[in-house]
Amino acid sequence: MVRRGLLAWISRVAVLLVLLCCAVSVLYMLACTPRGDEEQWGLPRANGPTGKEGYQAALQEWEEQHRDYISSLKRQIAQLKEELQERSERLRSAQHRPSDAAGLGSEPGPPEKPPADLLAFLRSQVDKAEVHTGVKLATEYAAVPFDSFTLQKVYQLETGLTRHPEEKPVRKDKRDELVEAVESALEALNSPVEGSPNQRPFSATDFIEGIYRTEKDKGTLYELTFKGEQKHEFRRLVLFRPFGPIMKVKQEKLNMGNTLINVIVPLAKRVDKFRQFMHNFREMCIQQDGRIHLTVVYFGKEEMNEVKGILENTSKAANFRNFTFIQLNGEFSRGKGLDVGARFWKGSNVLLFFCDVDIYFTSEFLNTCRLNTQPGKKVFYPVLFSQYNPGIIYGHHDAVPPLEQQLVIKKETGFWRDFGFGMTCQYRSDFINIGGFDLDIRGWGGEDVHLYRKYLHSNLIVVRTPVRGLFHLWHEKHCVDELAPEQYKMCMQSKAMNEASHGQLGMLVFRHEIEAHLRKQKTSSKKT
Repeated sequence: MVRRGLLAWISRVAVLLVLLCCAVSVLYMLACTPRGDEEQWGLPRANGPTGKEGYQAALQEWEEQHRDYISSLKRQIAQLKEELQERSERLRSAQHRPSDAAGLGSEPGPPEKPPADLLAFLRSQVDKAEVHTGVKLATEYAAVPFDSFTLQKVYQLETGLTRHPEEKPVRKDKRDELVEAVESALEALNSPVEGSPNQRPFSATDFIEGIYRTEKDKGTLYELTFKGEQKHEFRRLVLFRPFGPIMKVKQEKLNMGNTLINVIVPLAKRVDKFRQFMHNFREMCIQQDGRIHLTVVYFGKEEMNEVKGILENTSKAANFRNFTFIQLNGEFSRGKGLDVGARFWKGSNVLLFFCDVDIYFTSEFLNTCRLNTQPGKKVFYPVLFSQYNPGIIYGHHDAVPPLEQQLVIKKETGFWRDFGFGMTCQYRSDFINIGGFDLDIRGWGGEDVHLYRKYLHSNLIVVRTPVRGLFHLWHEKHCVDELAPEQYKMCMQSKAMNEASHGQLGMLVFRHEIEAHLRKQKTSSKKT
């Protein structure tokens, strides 16, 4: 009995061992069999080779599939590289071609269906931006002003946290952006395609100034001016960065040697201011520039002889005959005076500079005036730097330096007069075609904004940028009771802004508290 029970137990253990070995074999085969096409693990096929040969064949098949997959990826990468290289070459060739051939010139050509690629997108951005023609705007608040810059400084309306109207660019990306624009312009000027064989190479020292502005949904427009080969000759490049690679739009050679400016000044009394104006006019316009005509429109007869005497003395001393004196009766109207002066001109189309007697400008500004205007296409509305009251800035009238030393662009000395539109350069033909000034406006203010809005509503490009060579000299402003309520309000606002900066006015308001504090400090120091 015992032997029979032992045999039964041994047979059961043997069966269990056999089953265990079979399970281990199945698991081993599942773990070692390579993946098939459907990414599932499986046994070797029933009609295929078994054992070592079957596993080697399956492994070889798996490796071949992966080699084919890698070869396919390499072919796709090579195709993408080839396509990218082709597009880059097309973009470079389009940038080096003349602007007209690239479809970016000012002359309209036959409409073509643009290809669906990067170059077509960049061209469409240029076409959408205000580059070749103006855009009609509803109000003056919709106009995007330019900022101006040289190699050293940027002259900006949006001063940010620094509050500096003139500064070296603080942010590295802004510095790099402007440097890249100048370098791109120099590369285009020195390109063998654009230049002549005997042309001297251009360098950064030839750069005079540039203006730029950014339209948030399109890109940044740059207009850069360089010295030309001859006197009174300039080179201007227009560049556009459509939120992508910077593109050359056009290149121009500009000769301003024969471009005459008719400076028109409306005046009533103010003999001392006119004498100061003529002193600056003689130096900048007669001695340095030499391509200027002066038109003085005088209202009334009081002090008229004194004004004419100043004109005649300047004429004799500087051998200057290019001036016109017009006398009008009635009360002073700035708009009427400028309108009469512009229409009085009988020569060919002339560049007009509407000016006031309390304006100081440099000879460099006169070239800026010429370069930023074009008949039938572009008018220039510079933002001038308005001087604060020197008596407040320098503390006492005896400490006020000479005028030339006062004309520095700092937040303590003045501000960009971005609300003023009275100083403007435009060709007479554009002024006549737009309808001139509203002659119903009397007295101070309003007529300049009305004319500015007319240009904004037209298809002309309005260049609005701060300039470093145009200053409004401080003078005490009187707002007479005869002004209309809106004009009187504008006059008082201008008067308040003219006196001093916010901080300087605050020091005046709290000067008694400051003096009391200083007295306490002095007393306490004596006790100690």
